[in-house]
Amino acid sequence: MSDQTTSERARPEAIKAVPVRHPWRWVSIAVIAVLAAMFLHLLLTNDNFRWSFIFLEYQEGKRGVMFTEPVLQGLRGTILLTITAMAIGIGLGVILAVMRLSPNKILSSVAFIYTWFFRAAPRLILAILFGNLNILWSRIGFGLPFDKQIGQLFGIDNFNGQFYGIRAVDLLAGFVAGMLALGLSEAAYMAEIVRAGLQSVDEGQTEAAVALGMSRFQVLRRIVLPQAMRVIVPPTGNETIAMVKDTSLVAYVPVTGELWFQLQQVSARTFIVFPVLVAALIWYLILCTILMIGQYFLERHYGKGYGAVGKAKQRLRDIEVEQGGRITKTAEGS
Repeated sequence: MSDQTTSERARPEAIKAVPVRHPWRWVSIAVIAVLAAMFLHLLLTNDNFRWSFIFLEYQEGKRGVMFTEPVLQGLRGTILLTITAMAIGIGLGVILAVMRLSPNKILSSVAFIYTWFFRAAPRLILAILFGNLNILWSRIGFGLPFDKQIGQLFGIDNFNGQFYGIRAVDLLAGFVAGMLALGLSEAAYMAEIVRAGLQSVDEGQTEAAVALGMSRFQVLRRIVLPQAMRVIVPPTGNETIAMVKDTSLVAYVPVTGELWFQLQQVSARTFIVFPVLVAALIWYLILCTILMIGQYFLERHYGKGYGAVGKAKQRLRDIEVEQGGRITKTAEGS
């Protein structure tokens, strides 16, 4: 009897689990809900937003200011400017990154000076500067250098060694000036991003590829860049989103076929300021949201097999492959 009583007393009691309370979480949720309700009330009840002007009643009651033809043309110009500037930035940035990592001191120094200058110069000033480069030259030509001096040397007064020429005011103005300013500035940032990505790859893999007889270009294209993309893609996506917003700076070049420039013209004609700013904000939000979604899928693609989640998924795939192989062997043996 005493033994049975002792064993019953020695049996541990049931654990009473008390959930951890987080009162400040509920307080923060309540504060956020109140602020969100206040913001929605402001959007829906304040007539100064003039939503009908933005979406419905700007042009003879048929369409709002966001959907007029000049604004849509400016939207297409903004997209084209973003694509071309980023293409220049990425292409030139890869070249500069390779130059920066080169053992040749001249190449690495030139790349360093380029990145130093364009990272230090504000893009607005660069855009205005490129828009006024026609002050330096009346014409831009391609041909023999110092053609006038060569003509004077041989006594030919009208010697022209230029094969092709164009007026500087036609070339370095408008869209081209804005594209060059943004693209060359972006190349400096992309050079640093690509350089960081290339340096993240273990040097042992490069040495192994060279030992197998691969050229430096093959090593870069097949070994280094595919692995570096995991590091390069996230900041490149951020730079592309930033470029969409920075295209508004070229309105001061001016680039007439650009979204912000066209909306400014609407504001100047109608003397309506705030709804036009809201319309511009909505278009930039739409463009950047689309790019953020694309960036998410790109990061997920190049991040396969990395991190705790990626390694777990890769291990599951390996197990499935192993089990599939065992099932096949068993079926063949039977």
